[in-house]
Amino acid sequence: MDTPLSTIAVVGLGTMGTGIADVLVRAGREVVGIDVSESAAARAVAALEASTARAVARERITEDERQDALARFRVYSDLQAAAAADLVIEVVPETYETKQEVFRALDGIVRPDAILATGTNALSVTRLAADSAHPERVLGLHFFAPVQAMKLVEVVSSVLTDPRAVEAVTRLAVDLGKEPVAVGDRAGFVADGLLFGYLNQAAAMYEARYASREDIDAAMKLGCGLPMGPLELLDLVGIDTARTVLDAMYQASHDRLHAPAPILKQLSEAGLTGRKAGRGFYTYAAPGAAEKVADALTPAAAGTGGTGREVRSVGVAGSGTMASGIAEVFAKAGYDVVLAARSQEKADAAKAYIGKSLARSVAKGRMTEEAREETLARIAPAGSLDAFAEVDLAVEAVAEDLAVKQELFGRLDKICKPGAVLATTTSSLPVVACAKATSRPQDVIGMHFFNPAPAMKLVEIVRTVLTADDVHTTVREVTAKIKKHGVDCGDRAGFIVNALLFPYLNNAVKMVQEHYATLDDIDTAMKLGGGYPMGPFELLDVVGLDVSLAIEKVLHREFRDPGLAPAPLLEHLVAAGCLGRKTGRGFREYARR
Repeated sequence: MDTPLSTIAVVGLGTMGTGIADVLVRAGREVVGIDVSESAAARAVAALEASTARAVARERITEDERQDALARFRVYSDLQAAAAADLVIEVVPETYETKQEVFRALDGIVRPDAILATGTNALSVTRLAADSAHPERVLGLHFFAPVQAMKLVEVVSSVLTDPRAVEAVTRLAVDLGKEPVAVGDRAGFVADGLLFGYLNQAAAMYEARYASREDIDAAMKLGCGLPMGPLELLDLVGIDTARTVLDAMYQASHDRLHAPAPILKQLSEAGLTGRKAGRGFYTYAAPGAAEKVADALTPAAAGTGGTGREVRSVGVAGSGTMASGIAEVFAKAGYDVVLAARSQEKADAAKAYIGKSLARSVAKGRMTEEAREETLARIAPAGSLDAFAEVDLAVEAVAEDLAVKQELFGRLDKICKPGAVLATTTSSLPVVACAKATSRPQDVIGMHFFNPAPAMKLVEIVRTVLTADDVHTTVREVTAKIKKHGVDCGDRAGFIVNALLFPYLNNAVKMVQEHYATLDDIDTAMKLGGGYPMGPFELLDVVGLDVSLAIEKVLHREFRDPGLAPAPLLEHLVAAGCLGRKTGRGFREYARR
């Protein structure tokens, strides 16, 4: 198996197979494209002609190189064309029966030293290999769509795979300009194993009518920096495909978090499989189109939900980074802000911190010196909550401790004028518990800002069962005025972002705990395969392992799902004082500052 893999057959010329063929021919390989559908083969040739023409237009390759690449791609309708291949990559429909049929046929066609690779992203490579005459030459080679752009390739070994085959396809992946990650045979592998659990929870969240599809997607894009929201991504991947992957994951794990949300079955069986069908969670301009069009579920335009209360002045309680950032946001938007801390000294220090933040904005050309001075002049530091007597909106940003917050809301109830809106910035505690600490729970709402508040565009607007309609409308209006994107959600643990983010992080810890993959491989897989700006372990170390553990415990207590129980490895690291960057050691070690 020391072949350089110069001739490669690609079986199945759909979008994925065509993409794989494209990168192979550009890397100098002879490619045999095989598909029983002549129209699919013709589309593959046309797609390759178009993509190479674009490459010439962008001066990435010459016309001679284009012609050479096109000459290296030949299409056939019969598997016999794979006879001379050093490597065969199958990307046929995601069913055992179809793939096993291909492998059995290839056993009688290819050379004994040829490598057979499955492009599955969910099915067991071991099961496919065991059904082959030569299981030692069967492995998984999981590319990500679009193949030309996505750098990640998961190289999947079964217990039967010859290491020489793994080495050969790994060298190939590197030669293609990809980053190969070696993984064992487990449903979903690394990237999809983490990604599809998250997508499934988002589908279930929407199905439960906890939040709108638009708000779920906006929350994850703006709160986590993801390129697509989970429901948009499900439509792109294909809802039927997602259901197949999740079914395979559930059969292997028996984790309820992997049991496909019923809405995935309902949409699949109705033929509403996403973009390819023109309709899934969203409606599209045409089958295969990316453009969304309004439908019966599209929310009404802003400003149609009644009248809110007038807000001219805002009180911010707290003196930490979050409180200072929130005060800066309100002041920049033109509000008069009272910044109250436990002492005048702390309040003055918080205002000075805001001054430095604004100075950085001036230095970067984002605001003028005059605007900085005007913004600072709107902030009045105070050493007591008594200064909140006339504010129209009071926002608390104190310690994430329910007893502390309840005591503060009890004081706000006595100090703030009738009709003032009282908001908590909690990220995990029940908003209604803060509301019940007052005599006016109808005036209490959640405004969950994200850190750093001046930069992050998202605010989760958390309405309790007691929150008045005009209070909700008020906060929606204020959120728009401070140039943030507000998403509506109910008062339950984690709201939208943390309820979807932290189970994903917890599952990544479990992968390491079970020795399935390394920290580096998992971080690489999620950045390159999932489009995440940070890998899960990079993010955990930045957030703080103690903070992460506390949120995961809250989620577990709220939903009582065994799959949400914090990974023991996370608990052990926190117990050992390894809390992430702030202590110099978490999942990784960091240089002390």
